[in-house]
Amino acid sequence: MTAEREWGLDGHAGRLACRTWEGAGAPTHVVLLAHGYGEHAGRYGHVAAALVEAGAVVHAVDHVGHGQSDGDRVVVTDFERVVDDLHAVDEQAREQHPDLPVVLIGHSMGGLIAARYAQRYGDSLAALVLSGPLVGNWAAGPLLLSLPELPDTPLDSTTLSRDPSVGAAYEADPLVWHGPFKRPTIEAIVRGLAAIEAGPSLGSLPLMWAHGEGDRLVPLAGTRPGVEQLRGDHSAGKLYAEKIYPGAQHEIVNETNSDEVLADVVAFIGAALRLG
Repeated sequence: MTAEREWGLDGHAGRLACRTWEGAGAPTHVVLLAHGYGEHAGRYGHVAAALVEAGAVVHAVDHVGHGQSDGDRVVVTDFERVVDDLHAVDEQAREQHPDLPVVLIGHSMGGLIAARYAQRYGDSLAALVLSGPLVGNWAAGPLLLSLPELPDTPLDSTTLSRDPSVGAAYEADPLVWHGPFKRPTIEAIVRGLAAIEAGPSLGSLPLMWAHGEGDRLVPLAGTRPGVEQLRGDHSAGKLYAEKIYPGAQHEIVNETNSDEVLADVVAFIGAALRLG
């Protein structure tokens, strides 16, 4: 049985809405979750349940301008400050469980946040899992910024999963952003991608990259160079797992093979913790 509680934290631009999922027994490790653009941490309850069943206590935050957190809707002006916010959540988690290893999972835009977090704080992490991460070459960013006006269209929910119920639930969720992209956020994403590219590899930190082969929002080919840069020296012998799911679209944890994806993530985390 997974229990969920909501709590709050002061972030760089106002109050942040946070969630914790935990089981009845003593946890063996902490997992931090970083969600993607336009969504919120509440969409990850089933992911948290699978992680809790494997021994985790899971913490997540609605990023600034997302979900129930303060800020102009989906406006992010500096991802370094969003990393600071996630670090504050991490500090709260470590206060509650000071002797447990911490694993970070980031999806999509949350993958950008998680990758940059690992570049800054990787020495404090036991493993990093990147799901459809926004790293590497994202051609849509410069293309959108080249337009005099951004299109007044929301994210296409049919690109999320082969399961139509996922898109329907996304469309009906009042905490999801259903409006157009914001220029300051696209500009911040482009700067964030450049910061990751200019930053260090992750050394010996165990790394898992999971991606849908059919991802149209964050195409596989553009992401690969970013993951390779984060991975660094292949001869270092660190734990690395690459899972590309045939036919899967962007939200692999909400795909028709989500059980397989979650089992792969749990197995990787278990292997990383055994190394630690």
